Amino acid sequence: MPASSVSFSSPSSHRVAVVGGGVLGVSTAAQLARRGADVVLVTDSELTAGASGRSLSWLNSFGGPGVRSSAYHELRLLGIDRYRTFAHRVPSSSGYLRFDGGLTWAPPGDTEQHRSAFAHMRRCGYDAVWLNRDEVADWTPGVDPAAIPDEGAIFNPGEGWVDLTALVRQLATDLTATGGRIVTGAGTVSVVVEGGRATAVRTAAGERIYVDTVLLATGAAVPRMVQEYGVTIEDATPVALLVRTPPMSTTLRAVLNTPRVAVRPAPDGSLVMDSDAAADTVITHPDGTYEVKDSTVEGLLHEASSVLAGNPELTAASYGVGPKPIPGDGEPVLGGLEEVPGLFVAFTHSGATLALIAGELLADEIITGVRHPLLSAFRPGRFG
Repeated sequence: MPASSVSFSSPSSHRVAVVGGGVLGVSTAAQLARRGADVVLVTDSELTAGASGRSLSWLNSFGGPGVRSSAYHELRLLGIDRYRTFAHRVPSSSGYLRFDGGLTWAPPGDTEQHRSAFAHMRRCGYDAVWLNRDEVADWTPGVDPAAIPDEGAIFNPGEGWVDLTALVRQLATDLTATGGRIVTGAGTVSVVVEGGRATAVRTAAGERIYVDTVLLATGAAVPRMVQEYGVTIEDATPVALLVRTPPMSTTLRAVLNTPRVAVRPAPDGSLVMDSDAAADTVITHPDGTYEVKDSTVEGLLHEASSVLAGNPELTAASYGVGPKPIPGDGEPVLGGLEEVPGLFVAFTHSGATLALIAGELLADEIITGVRHPLLSAFRPGRFG
């Protein structure tokens, strides 16, 4: 073995390299280590430096008919269930994992799609309550009643939010406590394929880490990274913008999803917010850098203030901008590549909601070699 290679201390164990420092990668790595695998997690810079660090991280399966497949809905429900188990196992998570519901409303006079979504969720047994303006304060605090349209709003009591930076920190602790290893600052990491199968990962410095299985959990980079193996994963990744305020006094507890802004509280008392309209104004330069106009940030802060009780004056402490991973058909891409044995991928829009359940199911498949039926609808081969 070359001098620049790394081997594991327990040759009898299944050796796995997880590439990517976001919540999907760290969750799967922690589950693998718990099952006895020799695991190394390798990431180009720091943990949560990518999409996980700029996610609204709304835990939900909100939506109407045709929004997602029934298999995807079921997987999201299982994802939320695993968070409740996690909250019981890690009581300290109460500071960064909350189930205070989600409140959503449509533009005034445009509720037909919203009514359809409400009826669909009720038929599916997904807890949903239609509230008029005067009822909102009794269900969830911190919302300006004047912002609610005459038609009312949908409240989903079982929904919640999670701070992914804090969650990843806990999962990384779990990983190292069970013998896993984390390599940050590795630069661009590539997969080594020899004899038709994945055999190692290579860091930017040329170090090779030899393994039995590689999981690519590199967010929006996954489709590009598998192209060289003749694998097509359709990609609809847009740019996302998440703005964070300084810590402030707010009574908001739920996630708000309104026509012009989505906003939720954060563990330190700040607010985080995003919107598709704001993200659409971000300028992407040819060198891959992003330009965010001051007016975009100010507009987002204004919209958030208008839906909050007391309409507080909001300022920005920071913002994050970059790709938001979304597969071309909107459904998760989870599992092994038929073209390259030993190479698995995890690529999905709902990384926060699915993080714990996806990590569990992928770890089971990697360790046992048996395909899990819950992932059958999400195989990467469906694009082939």
